[in-house]
Amino acid sequence: QVQLVESGGGLVQAGGSLRLSCAASGRTFSIYTMGWFRQAPGTERAFVAAIRWSGGSTYYADSVKGRFTISKDNGKNTVYLQMDSLKPEDTAVYYCAVQAGTYGRDIYDRRTMDYWGKGTLVTVSS
Repeated sequence: QVQLVESGGGLVQAGGSLRLSCAASGRTFSIYTMGWFRQAPGTERAFVAAIRWSGGSTYYADSVKGRFTISKDNGKNTVYLQMDSLKPEDTAVYYCAVQAGTYGRDIYDRRTMDYWGKGTLVTVSS
């Protein structure tokens, strides 16, 4: 099992920045990919960004490219999501997720994620 705890959400004005953190514990040696998804009221949980734990390749949803940056600290078993130029449409609960194992699967599909955090709310006011 891998346990995930997110932090860093809050209320920010449009154009502002926030940094989310997700700390992993437990069987962290099994992590292959860590990622962020988000879910706004009445919508499905959607891919935001992901990073391969070994190698560090990064992936972004088109809606956040150029504004969000995902990074990691392997020593701390932590992944970060730096969110800049925030827009009201970025308002959502942000969830950290882990894909475990020895090979990658479709990172854009939430069904391929094995572990989830409880989420942190990001609210962007206009």
